[in-house]
Amino acid sequence: MRRGLVAFRRRNGARPPSSSSWLQHSSLAPSQQALHLTEAPSIIGPNLPEIWAQPITPPGNHLPSSPPTPHHNASIEQTATIIDGRLIAEDVKFGLADEVRRMKNAIQKVPGLAVVLVGQRRDSQTYVRNKIKACEDVGIMSLVKEMPADCSQDEVFNTVLKFNTNPSIHGILVQLPLPQHMDEEKILNAVSLKKDVDGFHPMNMGNLAMSGRKPLFIPCTPKACIELLHRTGTEIMGRNAVVIGRSNIAGLPTSLLLQRHHATVTIVHAFTKNPEEITREADIVISAAGVANLVRGNWLKRGAVVIDVGTNPVEDPDSEHGYCLKGDVCFEEAVRVASAITPVPGGVGPMTVAMLLANTVDSAKTAYECS
Repeated sequence: MRRGLVAFRRRNGARPPSSSSWLQHSSLAPSQQALHLTEAPSIIGPNLPEIWAQPITPPGNHLPSSPPTPHHNASIEQTATIIDGRLIAEDVKFGLADEVRRMKNAIQKVPGLAVVLVGQRRDSQTYVRNKIKACEDVGIMSLVKEMPADCSQDEVFNTVLKFNTNPSIHGILVQLPLPQHMDEEKILNAVSLKKDVDGFHPMNMGNLAMSGRKPLFIPCTPKACIELLHRTGTEIMGRNAVVIGRSNIAGLPTSLLLQRHHATVTIVHAFTKNPEEITREADIVISAAGVANLVRGNWLKRGAVVIDVGTNPVEDPDSEHGYCLKGDVCFEEAVRVASAITPVPGGVGPMTVAMLLANTVDSAKTAYECS
């Protein structure tokens, strides 16, 4: 390229014309030239917030009935099989407890999980308590580092680094969300790759995305979704699968994992046009949008398998806590269309915790070179 430029100068006694000078001698009209000079959009695309339109819920918390599914026969009412995530999670934990016992008997060591909890969010505190209780159930040692919401980012960062160097800790979990003044990405990236039992490290995500590569850990929620499909005998290979939502925690890695299982995957997000029509083509629907009752019965193909990742608090004055948990999928409608569906609560949530424990046990086995 440089030789070509030198030759051009020698022949013409001048520099090659710039792109703008080419336009100056162009036959294009000024308005067309202006279009050519406009800066091209970024190849990587704009980073836009994922804001879903909220379903309208009238007073009384009762949703209006959805239009019937196309080709719906009112005389054929289907009741879906309920996929009991709690029961399946207990089975997984039973197997993990046996592995931990054998490890303790063989080398007098057990897996260790450290949890970093920043702030006083009640939902985060509840999630952490559930995870610690699950650790106790299978014999995993757990440590919780609670920090005030106004602590500095460096304090959290340094806490993670200390756990990285602690040989008795095999998994580190930073409970999300973090306070707004903290850089979640920086703190999550500080977690050692070998202890990233959440599976959020860029190396783990990158290896999940690349065919033939094996991540050290698969993110817990996507792993839970696939485990539920496997345990219920759902065939994935060759099936049409729609993932609703594309967060780094759930939607994106779930779509990658489905592709590894050779499903034909479509992602529906907040900017998707006609999401109902796209979702209605799916044999498998996994919703992780974080919007209560987003997916109505008329979004689903008859006989679809539905995995509902959403755990959305909805005001309920009759509830002890003043709210109840709803999934992304309108359960009362979907249960009449789907062949199988996970409830909320009691579906993906317990399995996600079980997968966290499984990743922690796998990490300890690698550290101690146990088979």
